Amino acid sequence: MTGPPRQYYDDGLVQLDREALTLRRYHFPSGTSKIIPLRAIRGYKAEPLGMLMQRFRLWGSSDLRRWLPLDVRRPLKGTLVTLDVPGTYPAPAFTPEEPKEFLAMLDEVLGG
Repeated sequence: MTGPPRQYYDDGLVQLDREALTLRRYHFPSGTSKIIPLRAIRGYKAEPLGMLMQRFRLWGSSDLRRWLPLDVRRPLKGTLVTLDVPGTYPAPAFTPEEPKEFLAMLDEVLGG
């Protein structure tokens, strides 16, 4: 008998466990979560959050390449993570509260 998946990271908006990455408040306008199975993630890109393009985008897309879930704290954050999920356009992108911790856990579950 197995219990719920072990949670590696959860900051309230981004949750990572051994099965999936969940982005809360993703879909507009319903605010429902997007659950991305880890097996669907081919890779990711982590970069400094741009001063204008993404930092003040609280929800949605400013460049049509990425979609960001609702995050009212985004202007205070510094790292943007964009996932490579084949067949998903625009690419899911988000700003974890603790980027170093999150990326270490993501590398671990992706086998990187």
